[in-house]
Amino acid sequence: MSKAAPAKKPVAAAPPPGCTLDINDPQVQSAAIRIQASYRGHRSRKELREKGPPRVLEPLKDVVLIEGSAAKLTCRISAFPDPFIRWSKDGKELRDGPKYRYVFEDPDVVALVVRDGELADLGQYSINVTNPFGQCSDSARILVEAIGSPPAQRQARPGRIAAASQCQVLAGEVMPFLISRSFTGFRSPFLPLVPAKIQKGPDNTKARKGATVTLTAEILGEPAPDVGWTKDGEDIEEDDRVFFEIGSTTTTLTIRRATPQDSGKYEVYVENSLGMDQSFARVDVA
Repeated sequence: MSKAAPAKKPVAAAPPPGCTLDINDPQVQSAAIRIQASYRGHRSRKELREKGPPRVLEPLKDVVLIEGSAAKLTCRISAFPDPFIRWSKDGKELRDGPKYRYVFEDPDVVALVVRDGELADLGQYSINVTNPFGQCSDSARILVEAIGSPPAQRQARPGRIAAASQCQVLAGEVMPFLISRSFTGFRSPFLPLVPAKIQKGPDNTKARKGATVTLTAEILGEPAPDVGWTKDGEDIEEDDRVFFEIGSTTTTLTIRRATPQDSGKYEVYVENSLGMDQSFARVDVA
């Protein structure tokens, strides 16, 4: 087998007359240094515009926590590079765990969920946001209200009720007319208020490829709670294969023609104007 002839090296085209440049010319070298310095300055100014200390865009708001339910403190921040988040109560740091849950909802929204409300949860809660360029902080109160306390003893509080709906305030009292996002009208003042809760969460499930998988949770709450499902932290987009149904006391997620890609961690969450709750289950498809 013969070898291929070596390729000829291309001959550089001569520059047009009057356009020659001697890189050893001191004036050319000085101009190159100034151009490089100018570019470095431009790049530094650009990075400083993009990077900087964290800022609070939407501050925390005071929250009323109904005893036995959960409440959420939410804050919108701006920070690049990504910051370190720390929550504290009355100056004492709160660790992420079963009682206190650190939540990152959007790229710029952070929240603290306080579960199983009790009188000891009353206090001042603070968020501290830190990155290499600086830090910022904000604070709000959680006020605790016992279930069943007569309306005359319920004083109007600033901020939101639990995770967030609207209430009618009259003569300094929080009246039991609460509006839920999943309820089209005013609720009856004669119905008892019940924080949203998952009575029994879905079970971990193993299934074969092509099977139908169902996850069911028992729920309660008055006003009727909003219900949602997520997979690996992302909201589930319903279609004819994956969808969920909401009844008065249960919610069921159905996965038809399951594939290995459906394996993962599933979460069901419920929320009304008095509180929120969530539960998790693992699905494995093989």
